[in-house]
Amino acid sequence: MTFLCLDVGSTWTKGVAVSAAGAVLGVAQHRTTPPEVLDGVAAVTGALPAASSVLACSSAGGGLRLAVVGQERLVSAEAGYRVALSAGAKVVHVSSGLLDPAAVRVLRAAAPDVVLLVGGTDGGDEKVLLHNASRLARVAVPVVLAGNAAARDEALASLSGRRVVPAANVLPDVGELEPGPARVAIREVFLRHVIGGKGLSRGPRFRRLVRTVTPDAVLSGVSRLAGVLAERDEQAGAVLVVDVGGATTDVYSAVSTVESTEHAVALPPDRRTVEGDLGMRVSAPGVVAEAQAARLSFPESLVAQARRRHEHVDLVPTTPGESEVDLELARLAVVLAVRRHLQLVDGNLGPRGAGVLILSGGVFRHAPDLTTVEADLRKHLGPVLREAEFRVDRDGLLAPAGLLTQSGHAEIADAVLKSLHETGVHR
Repeated sequence: MTFLCLDVGSTWTKGVAVSAAGAVLGVAQHRTTPPEVLDGVAAVTGALPAASSVLACSSAGGGLRLAVVGQERLVSAEAGYRVALSAGAKVVHVSSGLLDPAAVRVLRAAAPDVVLLVGGTDGGDEKVLLHNASRLARVAVPVVLAGNAAARDEALASLSGRRVVPAANVLPDVGELEPGPARVAIREVFLRHVIGGKGLSRGPRFRRLVRTVTPDAVLSGVSRLAGVLAERDEQAGAVLVVDVGGATTDVYSAVSTVESTEHAVALPPDRRTVEGDLGMRVSAPGVVAEAQAARLSFPESLVAQARRRHEHVDLVPTTPGESEVDLELARLAVVLAVRRHLQLVDGNLGPRGAGVLILSGGVFRHAPDLTTVEADLRKHLGPVLREAEFRVDRDGLLAPAGLLTQSGHAEIADAVLKSLHETGVHR
């Protein structure tokens, strides 16, 4: 059996052919081709060995935009926010407390694809959840209901006529975060109700092809790699992955165990953050502005170069100088994004910090040598990278590994991840 793992992004459609033994048989990519993305899929498929099974994820059309409506910001809304990030969504709005007409207008203006409605521990307060359910009945957006189980039936009745997927409470008890069921429900809503409305394809085939949103697949791959490394070495540290794109920088971390914390909302072992103001093109000026505020050093000419990239988002480096500018922007984006990620998880990457740092994104895949980048990251990110090995996901294997894991082929995913870990050395 041969698997074709597809990642249909907003800019590029990427494919990786994998054998039943987990060997990478080929890698190909083609520009994504809206309004019929299947044209790009066909181009990638034609460049790779024939496959008996196709697994696909997608972030085309802006991926999954999700709003969180919770009971109070420091507990249930924060829990919902963390669940949404773990599900591969881009969180475009978070609200807490009783929704009033003004708050509903702000929610609509954020244009979410899905609303995650949470609130209350099981058997606890029901008032806010039920009030917000009645308000959301007037919002034409699919809802994932993952709040107080005792109020679920009444909340569903209030949402009658809306597209609703119920899930177990994300916060069943104080300090207990249960992201799994809501994450599955968000994926179901994305596949059933969202991806078909993105205007990406004229028929139903693409909707049937896609199994999950790309960041969700990547997080599954990252989590699987953390488990694989922990099985080999009980002292293995966390897996930290940074994916630098044109508009955002995504950071993923996974640990085999998470020590208890004093926070009201405990952290799950697999985490993702999205930095929407840090990227290589549309948000390049944000990288420079944040780097200035953080007192990171960079050439003065980078200010104008970042502005140029913001104004010409399709810019492709054609000279070594242009490539160096991109690498400098990427270096800054990684430092800033990882710092923010560590703040969210309170530096909790386990007692040994990161065991491996994997850099992803075209800027790193095409760089001939990243020795100076590694030295700079170790300098600015300090103890968390003290023992970390550096790798580059040159063939984009994390998403395929996640797709294979989610589809019940974990042993094949393990072989793919072994290949990444052993051959992805950046030098």
